[in-house]
Amino acid sequence: MILQGKRILVTGGTGSLGKVLIRRLLASELGTPRQIIVFSRDEAKQHFMRTEYQTRAIGVSDYVYQNFHELVTFRIGDIRDYASVTAALRDVDIVFNAAALKQVPACEYFPYEAVLTNVVGPRNIVQAIRELNLPVETVVGISTDKACKPVNVMGMTKAIQERLFIEANLECPNTRFICVRYGNVLASRGSVIPLFIEQIRNGGPVTITTPDMTRFLLSLNRAVDTVFTALTQARRGETYIPRVPSAKVVDVAAALIDHRRIEMRIVGIRPGEKTHEILVSEEEAHRTVERDDDYYIILPALPELHDPAETRSRLTKEFSSAEHLLSLDEIKQLLLDHHMRVADQNGANPEQELLC
Repeated sequence: MILQGKRILVTGGTGSLGKVLIRRLLASELGTPRQIIVFSRDEAKQHFMRTEYQTRAIGVSDYVYQNFHELVTFRIGDIRDYASVTAALRDVDIVFNAAALKQVPACEYFPYEAVLTNVVGPRNIVQAIRELNLPVETVVGISTDKACKPVNVMGMTKAIQERLFIEANLECPNTRFICVRYGNVLASRGSVIPLFIEQIRNGGPVTITTPDMTRFLLSLNRAVDTVFTALTQARRGETYIPRVPSAKVVDVAAALIDHRRIEMRIVGIRPGEKTHEILVSEEEAHRTVERDDDYYIILPALPELHDPAETRSRLTKEFSSAEHLLSLDEIKQLLLDHHMRVADQNGANPEQELLC
């Protein structure tokens, strides 16, 4: 069990992914850690997270509840600040870097703020490990499909994070740096589905950027599955990509509206948005392999990190959200399945209104 007895740092641990990651770490899926450090700069979110566990409002089991009180430590700090990062990294074995500025329009209007969090932050992790010779075993960088052929600031900064972590395997040879890259997460904070649900509650209209827009779709648990798989299987410098379905955003809206008489209104693409997202580019395809049916693995571009024994099949083209689109019925089933799983985890009534 790779996490048994380990000290774990989760940067951005109060975010959408961080909260699900913490819950599953507490469930001891990969072993029971010695300590879990939730590192973020928002004291209110840390307070709310602590309160949720104290009141069992998130439907956790007795085992997870007990582990939370025994294992979790909250630490206020900013990944942009080198001193904060070095203090948080001391005696840590595993790092999950989930801290990010991830809203595409916000990053377009405040590009340097995105650079500070998404580029300087990861660099602080690498610099601290190298300069202080910290015995960190593994760093997992959380990336996004927007880092592939980036056209917006968020994607550009995340692409640089990937390169920083991959190159760090040379700077810090005693630490394994790996990445995961995935697409649109169902119901994560700031994503389109909560927006659609709120618009539907208010009687519409539901705003669509363009009828052609497509996105990859996966649940937060599937995102954590990818993180855990990479942690247990990835070699130095590799990037794990989940093989997930995609859909037209207009069809997602139609699935949520269902039988209701609610208008859909086309409002145009927001600053920095793509019509289609890509998880593996055409340029990366020749060094992308399949080790099972669930993941693609992008091998590192740096020749020093190449494994000459890696001879599995490569992709022949890019992996785009424009391909293999779900039908309207398949989207409805995906949303329903996701809702049922979330309701079961949280102890809610699955017959309630769909709140993905």
